[in-house]
Amino acid sequence: MVIGILKDIKAGEYRVILTPSEVKTLVQDGNEVLLERDAGLKAGFENEEYEKAGANIVATMEDIYNRADLVCKVKEFEEIEYGLLKEGQILFTCIHPAAHPEEVDALLEKKVIAFTAEDSHRYGSPNCEAAGKIGAFFGLESLLSINGGKGKFVSGLTTAPGVQALIIGCGMVGKNALQVLHTMGAWVTVMDINLAALREVERLYDGKVNTQISSKANIEKMLPKVDLVINCVKWPKENKEYMITRQMVKSMSKGSVIVDISNDYGVIETFHETHFDNPRYVEEGVVHYCVSNIPSAIAQSTSIAYAASVLPHIRSLAKDGVNKACIKDGFLRRSLTSYKGYLTHEETSAIQNKPWVKPERVLSIENEDLDPAPRATSTRSKNFIKEEDLKI
Repeated sequence: MVIGILKDIKAGEYRVILTPSEVKTLVQDGNEVLLERDAGLKAGFENEEYEKAGANIVATMEDIYNRADLVCKVKEFEEIEYGLLKEGQILFTCIHPAAHPEEVDALLEKKVIAFTAEDSHRYGSPNCEAAGKIGAFFGLESLLSINGGKGKFVSGLTTAPGVQALIIGCGMVGKNALQVLHTMGAWVTVMDINLAALREVERLYDGKVNTQISSKANIEKMLPKVDLVINCVKWPKENKEYMITRQMVKSMSKGSVIVDISNDYGVIETFHETHFDNPRYVEEGVVHYCVSNIPSAIAQSTSIAYAASVLPHIRSLAKDGVNKACIKDGFLRRSLTSYKGYLTHEETSAIQNKPWVKPERVLSIENEDLDPAPRATSTRSKNFIKEEDLKI
C-alpha cells in the first residue's frame, strides 16, 4: 500500500503523525511511504531521517493526495484539502466530526473511507496525557503577573500560600494534570461523577488530594476559593446547560485562571477557542487559556508517543484492508466516520441530524467474530439510513 504522511497545516500545529521509526516499520512491511517535505521538521525530525528510514519525500500535499492509498495526519482536514480527496481513499486523522459539519459533508461527498483517530485508542490517547500535563503548566504560567494572573507561585513562598487548584474531570487528561500540579506543590481538589475514579485518586495520593463529586452546586461553592480551574470534562454535545455559567466565573477572584483543555462549546459560558499566537483573554476578571491543540506545544514528545499508539492501526489497514482490520479491532471499527458516501459515526449523526449506518453493517461484517469495544460517547442516534438506500 502507498501510505502518505501530510504536513499538518492547522494554525499552531507542530506535531507529525509518524516519526522515522514508524516509517521504517511500514517500509519493512512492504509499503511505500510518502512524506510531504518538512512534515516532521517542527517536531524535530529532519527529512533526511525519514529518507534513511525508507520514505520518499514529495514536495506538496497535492502529491500525497494524488498518490497515496492511505493518507495520515494529526488534525482535522482544512477547507483547502477538501477538493484533493479521492473516492475510496483511506484517511486517518483526528477529524472531530461532530463539531465540524462542513468537514463531514466533504468526506461524504468525496466518498472516502475516513477514520477519526481520537476514537480509536484502546488505552487512551497520548494526546490526552500530553494535554493534561502541559495544560497544567500553561495554567501556572497564566497565573503569572506578566500574563494577567494574580501572581501566585505554585507551591507558595515562606508566609505566602501556594496555588489552590480545581481539576474537573478525572479521566486521563485530569489525572495527568493532577500529577503535574501535585508534584509542583499545588493544593488540588479533583471533581468527577465517577466515584471509583475519585477513590483511585485518594489511594494513589495517600489522601493528600481532595476529592468531590462533580456537580454544579459543588463547583459553584469551590470557584470563589480557587486560583486555577482546569476543565477536563468531555461534555455531551446535546447538553444545553452550562457546567460553569458566566455568573459563576464572575464569582472567582480577579486574576484567577481557567484552562479549558476539553475545548467544548457549551461547558463554560465564557469560553471561546484560542491559538498559540494569542492564547489568553480575560472575561469577568478571569484569565482564560483555551488553545484547542495544547499537546502541540510539546510536539516532539507528543509525536513520538502518538505515533507509537496509532502505528498498529495503520499497519493493520495496510496489511489486512479496512474490513478485516475493523473485524480484528473494535476500537478502530468504532472510529470509522464515513465509508464511501455513508456516515458511520453515531455522535455526528445525533449532533448534526444526519442519517447514519453502523460500521459493521456498511462493511457487511455483522456475522463475523468481531472484537468488542465500548461506544465512543454516550450520545445516541436512531436516525439510521434506510436499508433500501444502502447500496453495499
